[in-house]
Amino acid sequence: METESEPYVRLASLRQLHQVMADMNTARSLADTLQTVADGAVHALGYELACVNLVRPDGDLVVAAFSGNQAAEALITGRVGSRDSWDRRLNMGERWGDLVFIPYTEGWILDDDDVPQWYTDGPAPRFEGEWHPADRLFAPMYAPGAQGGGSSGELIGVLSVDRPRNGRRPGAWGREALQMYAFQAAIAISNARLRSNMQRALVRLEREQQALRASEESFRQAFEYAPSGMAIAEMGDQYGRILRTNDALCRLLGRPASAMRRYSFSDLVHPEDIGTLLRTSAEGGRAELRLGRRNGTYVWVSLRNSVVADAADGPRFLLTHVEDIEERKRRELQLAHRASHDSLTGLPNSAELRARLSARLCRRPQSTHSAVDAMDAAYGDVVYDSGGHRFEFPPGPEPYGGFDHHVHTVAPEGDRDDGTKGLAVLFCDLDGFKSINDRFGHNAGDAVLIEVARRLGGGVRDGDTVARLGGDEFVILADGLGRADAQDLAVRLRNEIIQPIRAEGRAVRVGASFGIGWAHCGMTADEVLKSADERMYVEKRSRPKQHRRAG
Repeated sequence: METESEPYVRLASLRQLHQVMADMNTARSLADTLQTVADGAVHALGYELACVNLVRPDGDLVVAAFSGNQAAEALITGRVGSRDSWDRRLNMGERWGDLVFIPYTEGWILDDDDVPQWYTDGPAPRFEGEWHPADRLFAPMYAPGAQGGGSSGELIGVLSVDRPRNGRRPGAWGREALQMYAFQAAIAISNARLRSNMQRALVRLEREQQALRASEESFRQAFEYAPSGMAIAEMGDQYGRILRTNDALCRLLGRPASAMRRYSFSDLVHPEDIGTLLRTSAEGGRAELRLGRRNGTYVWVSLRNSVVADAADGPRFLLTHVEDIEERKRRELQLAHRASHDSLTGLPNSAELRARLSARLCRRPQSTHSAVDAMDAAYGDVVYDSGGHRFEFPPGPEPYGGFDHHVHTVAPEGDRDDGTKGLAVLFCDLDGFKSINDRFGHNAGDAVLIEVARRLGGGVRDGDTVARLGGDEFVILADGLGRADAQDLAVRLRNEIIQPIRAEGRAVRVGASFGIGWAHCGMTADEVLKSADERMYVEKRSRPKQHRRAG
């Protein structure tokens, strides 16, 4: 919608806006409604970032939903801004109907208040009407039912948006659309609160076994026949004890309903995900974690919890929605593997090799304080994410404690084996590989690289790293070796490589030159690799060219 000229707006854009409004009124929980409101401002209204600030019972506003930037969402969701600060914002700037626009020329006044915010630094607008990164636009949401609606009703929240995708301040149509959207969002949020109260009543009636049969049947059907997993769990001493499950969840976990009632969610969750499970106890809490199947395997699920509270006793039940995301998680793991591994040989690639090597090295082993000081310079009251967005939060404890627990990497000294065990870096370059490519084609060359990678992997210990640096160059990281051990390893690997290789129906041979470098703290990964590379070329030049392939 943001790319269209006013007043000409495509029918498809209006349909998209209508669909978002419909989704707001059909969301399953208050949390889903709030998230749908934020997502709709991004996807239907054309803003890059949107935040829903909800009025709490004490009058302050909490960031209840965020859309457009995951890093920003993680930092400010759940943070609270005082009502006084919000009133100051809503009573300054320019009035666009019920909207409040605070241009960047005035926004500096608000930099020190306690309202959670995000913005990026940037140049002044180049033309009239251009959006500045520090501009602010708020759409107050008022409770429906007041005479004529609008700002005369009770404030229930504020929808704040940032950075229109077309780079311009919204015109008459954009302002009207945002104002109408905020009005409909207020209705949807109010209705979601009513639905949440109805949920609490239904669960309480089931617990006491005194519910009206008609309401009980209505809830039972919605619960039992839901296409995704649903469960009701008890809170308290037996945290997450399952009281009831639907067929979809039983099928997902391969467990009958009678058996499910013997478990709590903490019994079923993967041990590494217990902390994640406990953090989902707030209303609308959501998380991705693993649940155990009957056959002993685990399945990745998206778990959303709504707390169903008793008016007298406080929170007592969790209404849990469980969605199977195993396939998506598998794709994510595959993408992560592709990013860190060579597509031809399956070995770790250059970036992964440098990451593993850097993880063993510290730049200033002689002084842990210098490392801590460097971290202090990077972690303060202001943090920037990868997109350049700026976030402010109160100072806390240092995120790291320097290198107090780092085991320094040392290297043998001199050319003789002095008994020191270190991290050996073997740089391998194939001899005669180019001629195979030239004579038999790249398919034969690829087959040789694959076989060499297999032989290198089979010739090292578990825990050692074999990586393809690029072309016909490989690197082996082998920890805990002395000089003689490293030389023996290089000889064994070279003897493996020079054996004939079957490629494209013929037997071919390549040689290998090895250079042995040693990693120690104070070096960078590139310095270690360069040292091993230089030693490899010394070894390659030391043998006559006609003997390099066969040895």
